[in-house]
Amino acid sequence: MHLQGRKPSPAISTGFPRIMAGLALLLLCFALGWSPRAQAGVANAPGANLEVSLVTYGPGDTYWERFGHDAIELRDVVSGEAVTFNYGVFDFDEKGFLLHFAAGRMHYLMDAATTEVDQKYYMDVGRSVTRQRLTFTPAQASDLRDFLLWNLQPENVRYDYDYYAQNCATRVRDALDKALGGVVKHQLENRPGGMTYRQQTARLMSQQAWLMLILDLGLGPYADQPLNAWQESFLPMVLQTEISHVTITDAQGNAHALVQDEQLLSPNRLDPPPAQAPDLRLPLALAGLIFGILLIAARRYAPMVYALLGSLYLVLAGFVGIALLVLWTLTTHHSAWANANLLLFNPLALLLIAAVWRTRRGAAVSRRIDLLIALQMLAALAAILLHLLPGVVQQNQPWILFALPCWLALTWSLRRAPFAHGTAR
Repeated sequence: MHLQGRKPSPAISTGFPRIMAGLALLLLCFALGWSPRAQAGVANAPGANLEVSLVTYGPGDTYWERFGHDAIELRDVVSGEAVTFNYGVFDFDEKGFLLHFAAGRMHYLMDAATTEVDQKYYMDVGRSVTRQRLTFTPAQASDLRDFLLWNLQPENVRYDYDYYAQNCATRVRDALDKALGGVVKHQLENRPGGMTYRQQTARLMSQQAWLMLILDLGLGPYADQPLNAWQESFLPMVLQTEISHVTITDAQGNAHALVQDEQLLSPNRLDPPPAQAPDLRLPLALAGLIFGILLIAARRYAPMVYALLGSLYLVLAGFVGIALLVLWTLTTHHSAWANANLLLFNPLALLLIAAVWRTRRGAAVSRRIDLLIALQMLAALAAILLHLLPGVVQQNQPWILFALPCWLALTWSLRRAPFAHGTAR
């Protein structure tokens, strides 16, 4: 599953959080009146002095950076102090982090840093930095600042992370929408999205092809639902685009664009992701067809190669099925639930491995193996029929096209065992 959030360096779980915690504590001190009022800044500036901006950082090279990142910047135009607030920090040192990650119960943190410190990393590694200055009334800017400072308090700083519904971009989006009285959500929900969760995931992960395939295989029908612009704004770059279409109404009833101006602070120097998701149908169909032909040829001319190829496929299919079943039944990764790929790759495949080695020596398969083969072919047929149903169904055509020739070749190879040299049924 894709990692949405920010992990600039290993220091994020050691020294970096301590620096951020110190900054957060300083801001809280300001907010709670524990410092002299003479020391003006973002924490105690009147709303009229606060400038609100959405800052968007482009995708990075590492897989957890492929989805980009964003933050809210508050700037005191009098003192010049600028602070960015983001929701993309996680800590490998958290007790049970890996177990929580596997179970889908990840905890992310909200954080704050001075704008200069926060943006330097992204500029240094070549990721784009774009600032959109937003139209906020003094009261709205003050409410946003107070909410962000409240969110920084230790008892409020953590949140339950979800790849698509609760991530660094959706939390920023929701904070802006809350301060603006719901106008962002109202308008974006009425705009259609451009892609599904699956398409956006494949598009952004396409430079890591192996990971893109794993994620596509593991995503269930949830990832194929039609999205509106509000839902698709789980991506920082989509939020950056969509928020530019939002309009607000002033006290006199006049409509204004929410985005006052947009400034590219640092250009992208990395390879950008493609505009569209790659079509996996032809590559996976060819891969399945080639594997099926090799298996049939090896069955006739190289029985040992046939046994090795068949075992490799069955082991992978079995363990993939176990993984999909665990994701569905034992985790909260709802984007992987009810995955129709379980009909193509399931634990029953492991029971056929011994039969492949027996047929290599010319033995006939047993009635139990016959039944397993029939069940698997019925499951593959069910996957095809399920895909043809009307409505929102899982877009797993590439995996159907890959698995079908593999299973047909295995079925033919197992059933072709010469009875004259085999065992009686």
